[in-house]
Amino acid sequence: MTKWWQEAIVYQIYPKSFQDSNGDGIGDLKGIISRLDALADLGINAIWLSPIYESPNVDNGYDISDYRAIHPDYGTMEDMHQLIELAGEKGIKIIMDLVINHTSDQHEWFIKSKEPDSEYRDYYYWKKGIEGKKPNNWTSFFGEDCWAYDVQTDAYYLHLFAKEQPDLNYHNPRVLEEIKQIMKFWLDKGIAGFRCDVINIIYKNALDNGRKRLILTGREHYLSTEGMHTILKMLKNEILTEYDAFTVGETVFVTPQMGKALCDESRGELDTIFYFEHMETDRWFVKWFKRKFSPKRLFKVLTNWQQALEWNAIYLENHDQPRSVNRFGDTEAYWEASSKLLATLLLTLKGTPFIYQGQEIGMTNFDFVDMNELRDVESFNIDSLGKKLHIPKSYRWYMMKHCSRDNARTPMQWSREKNAGFTDGTPWINLNKNHIKINYHEQMHSPHSILSYYRRLILLRKAHKALIYGDFELVNQQTNVYIYRRRHEEETLTVLLNFSNKSQTLSTLGPILLSNYDREYFDGLMLPYEAIILK
Repeated sequence: MTKWWQEAIVYQIYPKSFQDSNGDGIGDLKGIISRLDALADLGINAIWLSPIYESPNVDNGYDISDYRAIHPDYGTMEDMHQLIELAGEKGIKIIMDLVINHTSDQHEWFIKSKEPDSEYRDYYYWKKGIEGKKPNNWTSFFGEDCWAYDVQTDAYYLHLFAKEQPDLNYHNPRVLEEIKQIMKFWLDKGIAGFRCDVINIIYKNALDNGRKRLILTGREHYLSTEGMHTILKMLKNEILTEYDAFTVGETVFVTPQMGKALCDESRGELDTIFYFEHMETDRWFVKWFKRKFSPKRLFKVLTNWQQALEWNAIYLENHDQPRSVNRFGDTEAYWEASSKLLATLLLTLKGTPFIYQGQEIGMTNFDFVDMNELRDVESFNIDSLGKKLHIPKSYRWYMMKHCSRDNARTPMQWSREKNAGFTDGTPWINLNKNHIKINYHEQMHSPHSILSYYRRLILLRKAHKALIYGDFELVNQQTNVYIYRRRHEEETLTVLLNFSNKSQTLSTLGPILLSNYDREYFDGLMLPYEAIILK
């Protein structure tokens, strides 16, 4: 039986950077409401909102202090109700971020847990030091130690991310009961599901020392544990099924086999997952060390996952990743063609596609000149670690320019006007100066723009079941050329992608359903960064 989310196209909004309605320089819910017509015109069916909850914003909302409250920067609960209602009238569902590996250290639970005799003490991992040392040798995702000392209780607490993000302890059944009630709170308001943040690390088997690694010492004790699977099955059976709610899990360090264990329908856990292996094809070991992009390496990873999972979550960008056209395309000579090429890849693979705000107009990485323009806690931590390791300043800045999460967090470029139509005030983070040329307004009426191409692709996908439900069949993956078929019942479509700035000669011929060079017949010669869908 088909599910609503299999035919959906999801648009991710990073609320802080999407649209400001009151001139404070921060995007908000009323701003999103004001842009619903633009989103409906694009053709999307669902919006995934990055966190809008009450938060001290140490990690831009991923440190939640109250799961049942809207951060004042974003508006009110009434604004949220209005967004759900008005989006629904346009056929757009709302998906929210579910951040349940950790809370903010300003959350009521954590504040109360500082009292050793509190009923909330075991909501988190509190441990005494061992012979003057920290409880174990684990390291965090943000390039620092993952134990913070609290003077008040003379104990340490675990945080796999920033020290202001203490990890929840799911060995305490009351924690899971709290999470169930939070999920019901939002589902009762009419949201359609959740994007589940770093969901495959929520359950820690033990707090023993880990095998020393280059990155994330200790992960063997919390990565995709059986306890995590048990929790996901409970949430599916007891909460999500009742609401026909969709879940996509952000999962770290997963293989295709691990992915199947998380989201095959028979497992009854998640509907699909965000994996990262294709996001690592231009990196060495960790995201901060770039290597030359290899299209064939990307093709191989995508093919493996297409063939492994029943259903994929397809994405090339999000709030944690640099812009895809900078990574996988050519922003100099072939910015438009490579942006359209990547759009074709995104919307023709098997799975639910996720478009990140600005991707539909070809937004690029930031053009900042130094660390003073950054706002990302992870970037500051990595820069600080780089200093300690005596990495030269020039190379540290190279790392930031190519890998910082702030590359995707610059404000949405709506127009060529001051602040790109994002705000009448001072934006919380600087805009890319190329908004003069790259913006929504310049593209909205141009039939050959990247935005118009996205609209055509989305209409094409909705008109051809082969692009939604069709099997994925690899035809060829050469050094720069990726060819696959989507086959459903009597319909077969062939997708040809040239990830090169040089023309490629192929033996395939035929009438073209869509080309980013607006050709009608394929004569065997693929142009630089050309994307073709053959009938």
